[in-house]
Amino acid sequence: MPTNHSNADNWWKKCAHFALNVAKVFLKKVINNINQILAGLSDKISTFIIQKQIMFTGIIQTIGRITHVTPLGEDLKLAIHTHTMPIHDVKVGDSIAVNGVCLTAITLNQETFEAHVSKETLSVTVGLSSTEKLNGFSRTHQLHLPIPVNLEKALTLQDRLGGHLVSGHVDGIGEVVNFIELGDCWKLDIRAPHALAKYIAIKGSICINGVSLTVNSIVNDVFSMNLIPHTIAHTTLQYLTPATEVNIEVDQIARYVERMTEWAAEPV
Repeated sequence: MPTNHSNADNWWKKCAHFALNVAKVFLKKVINNINQILAGLSDKISTFIIQKQIMFTGIIQTIGRITHVTPLGEDLKLAIHTHTMPIHDVKVGDSIAVNGVCLTAITLNQETFEAHVSKETLSVTVGLSSTEKLNGFSRTHQLHLPIPVNLEKALTLQDRLGGHLVSGHVDGIGEVVNFIELGDCWKLDIRAPHALAKYIAIKGSICINGVSLTVNSIVNDVFSMNLIPHTIAHTTLQYLTPATEVNIEVDQIARYVERMTEWAAEPV
């Protein structure tokens, strides 16, 4: 026969069980609300970043071709065939990365767009002109039309970020030191301008001619990357040879870290 004490124990157990269930339901609602808030903030932050600054991922969508180069004083107008990359969703004024350089589409048709390239952009990039400087010397070499170029449309909020955040603003011009086959892959060694070498780190991201790559090693100003067969087959990196110049964009995070370090050291 149950005692009053055992009845009281059972009653308290039922109350505790009920309170626990209520707490679980409450916490579940709180967590759901927090997740919704965080998701909303994430969307707003992503929207702010992408709307305030055109971004790319370094995942090349096709190898296009510069088919015509028209001089405009010291500037150039390029006609670029987009090959397999659809541009029905691109409007006049939208940005497309061409060999890692953010250019604005000024005219469009089904498979071609035109872009105006300024003298300033031409002076700090390679691979956009049929005649350009070679290895920093005054002599020139010819890039015969059509010129193959890596193409990527600007990132939208619906896209996957498969590579890393790329701005399309080239930081400097590097030089291929070695490009050798190692089994199924290729090892690419590039000498960076000395001023950029401090931003390059092992396992860090870097953009070469618009392609997002991972740094495997760096010694002084020369850094190395391994390229898989897919990258070779679907980008213009397949055409690289020693002494070829390439566009380099370092990971933006490295620049932010440098600025924060400088700021912290500044006198108040």
